[in-house]
Amino acid sequence: MDATYDYTEVYQSLPALTSLAYGMGHILNDVCASMWFTYLLVFMHLVLDFSNAEAGALLLVGQIADALATPFVGYFSDQGDNFWICKYGKRKTWHLIGTICVVLTFPFIFSPCVQCGNASKGSRLLYYSMFIIIFQFGWAAVQISHLSLIPEISPNEHDRTRLTAVRYAFTVVANVLVYVVTWLVLHIGGHDSNKIDHTDAQKFQYVVLSVMSFGTVCSILFHVFVKENHIGNAEFQDVRGTRLRTDFQQLFGDLQVYQVAFNYMCSRLFINLTQVFITLYLHEALNMVASSLAIIPLIMYIASLLTSFAIETINKTFGRKLTYIFGTMIGVGACLFIQLGSGPFYTNYLIYLVACFLGAASSIVLVSSLGITTDLIGTRTNSGAFVYGIMSFVDKLSNGMVVEIIQGQHQGAENSWFYRDILTYVCGGSVLFGGIAVIFLRRPLSVSESAQDLLFETEQGNDAIN
Repeated sequence: MDATYDYTEVYQSLPALTSLAYGMGHILNDVCASMWFTYLLVFMHLVLDFSNAEAGALLLVGQIADALATPFVGYFSDQGDNFWICKYGKRKTWHLIGTICVVLTFPFIFSPCVQCGNASKGSRLLYYSMFIIIFQFGWAAVQISHLSLIPEISPNEHDRTRLTAVRYAFTVVANVLVYVVTWLVLHIGGHDSNKIDHTDAQKFQYVVLSVMSFGTVCSILFHVFVKENHIGNAEFQDVRGTRLRTDFQQLFGDLQVYQVAFNYMCSRLFINLTQVFITLYLHEALNMVASSLAIIPLIMYIASLLTSFAIETINKTFGRKLTYIFGTMIGVGACLFIQLGSGPFYTNYLIYLVACFLGAASSIVLVSSLGITTDLIGTRTNSGAFVYGIMSFVDKLSNGMVVEIIQGQHQGAENSWFYRDILTYVCGGSVLFGGIAVIFLRRPLSVSESAQDLLFETEQGNDAIN
């Protein structure tokens, strides 16, 4: 047989409605994640009067629960759909289970302890931990099932990038919604010029219920318009061969898995830690008013949204590596700006420019990193959820541990610039290491290359049998 042979791709582009509905499927998770990373420490420490270390411990509990849940959900989401409930779709079934868990638990996390306001701190920590664990399991189920639909919906690299960009654009919209609602609630509530304290508990409840209502409606629309049982049939048929399942030995023996996981971990550390500590930096280091805790993150995500529209074009033109490195340069520059910034001119004007840079860098590195992960999966979509589970495991565990270590080191008012240094060195270092990891990453096989190898090997095997 001639080793050189032509490969022609027969491919039908994704309908716009499918892409739109797919993007809406993660909005509930996104609004909860925005509240979780931006305001959990603020709410637990400033409103409920937990110490810095105790607030960090609650976030760590959630991150550990999420980290343990993601490989579990990923593995079982990749399995066949012989169980009766999975006839609905092995990905969408987990998405539905996760959505129910999120809706039933998250409002209790941002509420005063029900019937236990006078209980000991240990009892209250246990109370919140129970809701957090169930919530994080549900959040992981939604995240992994939603991500693993990307390589199954489309075999085309550019469509996959588009779906990732659409997903991230909706993430940004969800975050913008959270910050707009938070600003309105704080402004109407008369705290526009004050700092957050224990009297703001009900205001956080209003914010949570408002944004979760919107997210729940979007999840319903996702389940209505994205039909998993159509995926892989004639409408979206991948003509390039069967989908392969990667066994554990092959998966964990692949150096690229660890390289991609390290890059994804660094990307998420930069994004999540920036989101966690920017509000505490504004509150403690810059002594800014309560409304700034919504306005600055809002500006960050508006910049992310605007940047996300151009990411697909940038990826096509320069490739994933150069795009990621470009985002790294913007992120490191913003972190250095934070270290040097001080004075009224900085707090009144330049802080908004820094927020724009942080938002743009977050958008670029996240979409590029998810694209690199999708390239790693290639045509092996039956193992896609487990691969995303591995990435999410290292992401969640590292985020929780780093936050708890940072909070445990904080000495309160003795070092008012503590969070400035965290944003500079920890967040800046994270994105810098992510960029270095990309430089040394061998480019994974593209979908077409993987498919061509698969077809070639199949025909070679047929020749041997004959």
